[in-house]
Amino acid sequence: MKKTVQLSLISVALISALHAQEAIKLQTINITSTAIATDELQSTDAVEVYTQEDIEKARVQNVYEFLNTQTSVLSMPSYGNPFSQLIDMHGYGTSNGNQNVVINLNGRKLNNIDGIPQLLSALSPASISSIEIIKSGGIVSGGDGANSGVINITTKKSNDKVISLYGGTNGVFDGSFYLGHSDDKLSVSASGETQKNDGIRTIDASGNKDVSKLSTGSLSVAYTPIQALELRVGASSARADVIYGGTMKEAEYNEDPSQQGTGAYGASSASHLLFDTDALSAGLSYFINEAFTLKVELNNEKKKSDYVPSWSGPSYYDYSSLKTSLDYLSETLAFTLGLDGFNGDRKASSNTTSKNNRAAFVMSEFYLGNSTLKAGYRFEDVSYRYKASASDLTQSNSLHGAELGYNYAFDKQNSLFINYAHSYQAPNIDNFFSTVYTPPLYTASTDFNAFIEPMQANSFTLGYNSITNTNKLKISAYYVDLKNEIYLHKAYAGDFGTNTNLDKSHKYGLDFYDKYLINDSYNLTLNYNYVQAIIDDEKRGSDDFSGNTLPGVSDHNIKAILSYLPNPHATISLTQSYRSEAYAADDFNNNFTQKQAAYMSTDLSASYVKETWEVFAKINNLFNQKNGLWIKEDAIYPVNFETTALFGFKLKY
Repeated sequence: MKKTVQLSLISVALISALHAQEAIKLQTINITSTAIATDELQSTDAVEVYTQEDIEKARVQNVYEFLNTQTSVLSMPSYGNPFSQLIDMHGYGTSNGNQNVVINLNGRKLNNIDGIPQLLSALSPASISSIEIIKSGGIVSGGDGANSGVINITTKKSNDKVISLYGGTNGVFDGSFYLGHSDDKLSVSASGETQKNDGIRTIDASGNKDVSKLSTGSLSVAYTPIQALELRVGASSARADVIYGGTMKEAEYNEDPSQQGTGAYGASSASHLLFDTDALSAGLSYFINEAFTLKVELNNEKKKSDYVPSWSGPSYYDYSSLKTSLDYLSETLAFTLGLDGFNGDRKASSNTTSKNNRAAFVMSEFYLGNSTLKAGYRFEDVSYRYKASASDLTQSNSLHGAELGYNYAFDKQNSLFINYAHSYQAPNIDNFFSTVYTPPLYTASTDFNAFIEPMQANSFTLGYNSITNTNKLKISAYYVDLKNEIYLHKAYAGDFGTNTNLDKSHKYGLDFYDKYLINDSYNLTLNYNYVQAIIDDEKRGSDDFSGNTLPGVSDHNIKAILSYLPNPHATISLTQSYRSEAYAADDFNNNFTQKQAAYMSTDLSASYVKETWEVFAKINNLFNQKNGLWIKEDAIYPVNFETTALFGFKLKY
């Protein structure tokens, strides 16, 4: 049956007759979401830029899928949760990678004050204009947590009207829309999405499945009352209802990854999460004169997270932020001066924990012939408060970030760059809690542990860019020296652990990206990343991790995409994703008998576009490859472990 489905979908893509293909050319893309706008060739950072067209052609179900199959970023469902995934870039690991990358949506920071990953599933791919990835840079404007880099996502402002529907195996259904209007005075856009999945895995003895539902909506308005002033307001919301299973033993995983499982956290640990978020935004840009611009952005987000049934009740989040900047631009100099503030509270049944950030920053670029010089500095004060019935504790840290970079353009197609960044990660509020076991039954209770040290990182990057009409090549090598890298120490098997710091560690690696237009009908994209993450010095109790490899980090990560365009309307793409094996997430001693297995998936997509309509089909994991997330021995969360397919259509006006 699976072979029949696969062959049928392939046939849909191959039915059209061959026609002369319009010439396709690659070009340098502007980077618009950084503190100072630039382009790929002039950038002093290692960057990846993906356009609206790139995202549409990928035929992805969510942003995580795009990052995981099309970019150098890695993502995995967060301990089974497909709507909130773990993100890693530059070797910070499965567990803490998402804490070391800042993700912004239209300038609003999506990072949470606790250990929960950024909720990118609340953003419909149909509403995205661009995704820009700045690697090992961005601390000056991005702030707290921008150690591996910054991912900036910008939504569309256009006159598009788009409706998209698709369905697939396991009861998958998705419907989304985007409605836009833009003229000299007014820009309005509205988007929404609803999706459901009847489940792919059994999660209990009754045969229930890991069903999920998600609905999102957004509205944004920009108005220009006078030529020098733009006013902006926006609102967005998301509602998620997701059930996901626990872990399983390796023998069960090898036998059938779709079964319930009896591994650690497995037999009775299926999770049912209800999650709501509502965000409001307002902003303005005032063009003082040809050189100076004043920008102000205000955001407020309220969230509720509730596990059903819950032993501690729901958690309520309230985030408020204000960011303002004064920008200057001339032929030889550009700079931005800014203030950045954030207040975050999490209220639970027994305590309220807060994390507040206050920052000032300056970023500058100097243009001297073929040379671009970047220099920037950020001062940030991070304060915490933990308030419970018997406790009222506070802590604050003063942190400093800096960036220095240089780019030399040999000509209009080739450039060399080098940069340095001093970045930091102030602990999230979950880092201050630990699980205490009380003998003789060893019942668990979660207690406030202690305030821990912020992480500090010094990153060095050397890179080369070459962009021609038929080939876009980017190569960069990096080295990161770290102090007090944050991790979860587990003293013995079954321990939920205590958050603390690695005394000293380092990372180094190579990023390689190449998109080559072979001819008018074929093009090939290769994204390869090599990384080593080493613990230099860490002794805690009877454990000595010095010289070990950081768990959850694969040495090799490869994404290869071959696209075939038989005529001006049809596109067929074959995507191969691979990452090598690694130590399981908890294996800091590097001595578990079971490792994180290599990840592999082959995806095939096809589309046919004609004037205002499009049909598309996609097969994920074409060869039924088993994949999973290893936490420890016999504690595996299966992910993307069977072949799935979808078929849909889109109307665009």
